[in-house]
Parts: sequence; structure tokens; C-alpha cells
Amino acid sequence: MKVGWLSIILGVSVVLGGCAEKETTKPAPVTKPSDGAETDQLAPLEKRTKVVIAEDGAASGAGFYIAKERGYFDAYNIDVEFTNFANSDDMLPALAAGEVSIAGGVSTASFFNAIAQGIDVRIIADKGHNMPGESYFSFVIGNHMKDIIKDYPDFKGKKIAVSSRNSIDGYIYEEMLKHAGLTEDDVEYVHIADFGAMLGAIDSGTIDAALNIEPLIAQGIDKGFHLRFGDATDYAPESQIAMVLASPQFMEDEELSIRFMSAYLRGVRDYNDAFFEEVDEDAIIDIMVKHTALKDAELWDKVFVTGLDPDGKMFVDDIQKQYDMYKANGAIIGDIDFNKAIDTSLAEEAVELLGEYEAAKK
Repeated sequence: MKVGWLSIILGVSVVLGGCAEKETTKPAPVTKPSDGAETDQLAPLEKRTKVVIAEDGAASGAGFYIAKERGYFDAYNIDVEFTNFANSDDMLPALAAGEVSIAGGVSTASFFNAIAQGIDVRIIADKGHNMPGESYFSFVIGNHMKDIIKDYPDFKGKKIAVSSRNSIDGYIYEEMLKHAGLTEDDVEYVHIADFGAMLGAIDSGTIDAALNIEPLIAQGIDKGFHLRFGDATDYAPESQIAMVLASPQFMEDEELSIRFMSAYLRGVRDYNDAFFEEVDEDAIIDIMVKHTALKDAELWDKVFVTGLDPDGKMFVDDIQKQYDMYKANGAIIGDIDFNKAIDTSLAEEAVELLGEYEAAKK
């Protein structure tokens, strides 16, 4: 998957340099609700701590944006700034060295290779998955195919554009072919690295179908370029697309990390209330318009939004399954200790403090 565009939509994002100064003593627990957030037992940090979050309009960064705008970070005395990071190749070593505290990563063979080769990062929370029946990362077909492709086996003999192979793109593509009862020899794979370029290709009939992503899917439908076809959860119901990553040093700073995760989950919960329960939706859309590349507030009603688990839970088994696919394809060198690489303890601790998510009522 092309990192540049995907970082805009899926969130190949990073959070730079966490802690200006570490606490020397642990503050006494207090109950401190903030701007309508859940009540927990965490006092603010004793000293103002800066965390720079590298985001460039990623919709999957919603938890960060909302937590900032609604004062959830501020309530813990955490100051956040948004910036961007050059690329994931530079980001991962910086993360392992503790120069970067938090990062957003997507599933690719290169990501897993970095870990297998000794880059020490921790996968700690969900940052993007498809919602059942409303996948934000799924297949579309050209208008010229609307009476021809009626079911997945009808992809046989068709030209299908995918942005990359040994990545979440290739994983979903292969899962679709299996679901359709097809092999790669039954279709014509077309490599188009730029999701935006797929719009013109499918409109012109150069390709018949494409694995595309929101908001381009909704924009393409709005402009008459393509049609949604099926849903990725038909054949990959629990695909973990993006993850929140952390440095070992960040995880060791218990005072900062638990507060950061608690604020993040508060933002994610507001996001879920807005987009799936229609609670305070206009206010949350305003925040998304401010921080993301999708500036058309009305189009947010048409977009299938990124799934973000309100308790930070990931599809851990699917992460392993993706790794196994890349390895079977010969794209992985070395092995990963997933018991070390995946650490759900921080999100679980935050949920203990906040309570499990309960959807807000209209």
C-alpha cells in the first residue's frame, strides 16, 4: 500500500518525543472528570508533559484529535502537538530508540520485517479496522461492470487494481479471491500505487475493479466514477488494518502512558458515539473536518468511517494471520515473538479505570 496516501487515510502516523520531564513522585489518586469524559482515578501529571503527534490528516487519528479538542489530554497535564514524520522507514528505528513515543502503523511485510530484525516496538491498541457491512477499505467496480459483476466469482477474468501486494492490501485481495473460489491466475492483477489514480482508471474502463479506501470511495460514488461492491467483512471480517505502536521506553513510563491511553480512549469513545449512535455528531464532524483531509462536512454522512474500538481492542489473531501470509509469500525474513510485540496491557488498564464502553444514548 502506498505509504504516502495511506498515511492520510489509514493513519501511518507517529507520536514524537513523549516526556519533557518524568514525574519523581506519584500523585495521589483523585476523581477528575473532564469535559464530559468518564470519571477515573487519575490525577493530572505533576509537571506539564509534551507529546508531539505526527498526523497529516489521517481519519484513523480521530481519537487523538478529539481528545485534544475536548481537553482530555489537557486534563492530565499532557500537551499535544501535531506534526508529520517523513516515512515509516525512519519512524520505526526512532520509535525503538525512544526518540518517538507513539506511532500509527499499518500491516505490511516491511513493518513485520523491521520487528523480526530487531526493531523493538510494541503494538498496543486498535487504530483502524473495517466495520461490518460498512468497510472503509473495500472493493469498488466500474459503472461498466454493474450488470456483469454481481457476485464475487464474477471477478474471474477481470482487471483488478490493488496498490501493493505484501501489505494489508494484498492480504484483503487474497482473502477476497479465496472467498470467490478464484486463484490469482483467474484474474488480472493491476498495480496502481496511488488510490486517487484508481478513480480515473476505473472511470475510463482501464480497470474493472479496485481495492480502494475512504473518503475516495464515497467521493468516487458522488462523482459517478464507480460503485461499491460487497463489503470486505464478507471475507475478512476481522482484519486489523492499523495499530497504535509504542516504544518500550514509553511503556515503561507508567505515569504518562496510562494517562495518554485513557485520554485517547475517551476520544475514541466520543467518535463511536457520534458516528454509530448519532450523539453529538455535528460537533465531532467539526473536529474531523478541522484535522483531516476531508473538509466537506456533508460528505462525512456518506463516508463509511474507520472502525476504532472504544476499548482499544485489536484482532490479535488476524495480525498473526497477516504475518503468516507475508511469510508464506517469502516476504518475511526472521521470526517475531508476538507475545512481546503485542502488548494489550495498557489499553486493558485504561479500560479498568474508565469502565468498559457503553454507547451513549440519543
